[in-house]
Amino acid sequence: MKVYVDQDLCISCGLCIDTCPDVFSWNDDGKAQAIDTEVPADAEDEAREALENCPSEAIKEE
Repeated sequence: MKVYVDQDLCISCGLCIDTCPDVFSWNDDGKAQAIDTEVPADAEDEAREALENCPSEAIKEE
């Protein structure tokens, strides 16, 4: 599973970071970013939950 955060859609709510801190973090612009595009196998459920719950649909799966 690979994910990224569309910076134009991110509203900096932090839900993804709270849900899956192993995959998402803040960038220098105060928006969420994927730490690494390849999600570790043990974090896929949390990453998918973050993707599904993102209020601005900024998280995309490749």
